[in-house]
Amino acid sequence: MKITLISTLMFMLGYFFMLYGAVGFIQDKRLFSSAPKENLAVIPDRKERFKGAHIIGWVIVAIAVLLFIGAFALGIWDGARNNFGSFQYFPRFLVMLYGMEIYDILFFDWYLLCHSNFFPHFYPETKGIVGPQMFGYNKKAHIVHFIVYILACALLALGCGVLFS
Repeated sequence: MKITLISTLMFMLGYFFMLYGAVGFIQDKRLFSSAPKENLAVIPDRKERFKGAHIIGWVIVAIAVLLFIGAFALGIWDGARNNFGSFQYFPRFLVMLYGMEIYDILFFDWYLLCHSNFFPHFYPETKGIVGPQMFGYNKKAHIVHFIVYILACALLALGCGVLFS
């Protein structure tokens, strides 16, 4: 269980780094496909905020990707070391992905988008647009993720169970 929680925390940290690198430094609207349409409409296309900002952003995003890979690798390695079967891998992966999704809903959507100055700090144009009224704008996507994660975790658990048992 400890490894599952550590892996989940690695996912959460990676997810935050992904957002921070994209919003704070890269600032390319193409990376904001899941943002509310109201925000996208007012966010201007920007060049670099300062020389080297894009490089810093891409380094942060690369660290995020490494955290995602590391979280799965840690979970798989520990499971192989402890002779997990598919039925033990499945809940581990489900906790990791559901934990990340709940983190997305509570921290990104509810706190950062609706109750903080995170987005207006980087995009002053969104001041007055972001706020509590935005919460739930992407609930269909979250519901789809919760459903898809079950299948993804089952397939990943089956693969790990076959390869490492």
